Amino acid sequence: MDKVTIIGIAGGTGSGKTTVVKKLVGSLPPGHVAVVPLDSYYNDTTGMTEEDRRAINFDHPDAFDWKLLIKQVNELRQGLPIEQPTYSYLLSNRLQETVHVDPRPVIIIEGIMVLINKKLRDMMDLKVFVDCDSDERLIRNIQRDTIDRGRTVSMVVDRYLKVLKPMHEQFIEPTKRFADIIIPQGGDNIKGIDILCKYVERLVPLE
Repeated sequence: MDKVTIIGIAGGTGSGKTTVVKKLVGSLPPGHVAVVPLDSYYNDTTGMTEEDRRAINFDHPDAFDWKLLIKQVNELRQGLPIEQPTYSYLLSNRLQETVHVDPRPVIIIEGIMVLINKKLRDMMDLKVFVDCDSDERLIRNIQRDTIDRGRTVSMVVDRYLKVLKPMHEQFIEPTKRFADIIIPQGGDNIKGIDILCKYVERLVPLE
């Protein structure tokens, strides 16, 4: 494979990262992009009790298997396929199943703190931070977690105030300074996303 372009897309939970990634993937030719979500790389907790698993702070850098993520991104960059881990929020553990990911000309690494790890950051050709007001992120978290993760509204709000907000301020917000591009208003910023897509189209050699 010729030149591989690696793009990191970070931002708070519920900021609109997934929307930005979808628009970016849609702007490039089919089969041109491999998406590597940070959420797939939570640590394997097989040896832990269920109680200990439930106590994990998923919004702390220590919750992620950075070593495996960096190894697999390197393999994709070298033109090798990977078996990407899968993670269950309901079980708070990695699943047996993996996802086969083939190497592509563009690799998008997407997740709340993909810009926090220097080794990973140094691999990126373009670093993007998707910004969004905290109240909008909270609403999206409530919508997502009550539907997809079986939580009540009060559980989501409690977790937001005790964990998400302080972790965002401590770990995620400061990584904004590493970004080449910041997209305010998250996934709603049509013009910002369009400019990003146009830039990436120029960056990527299209056959």
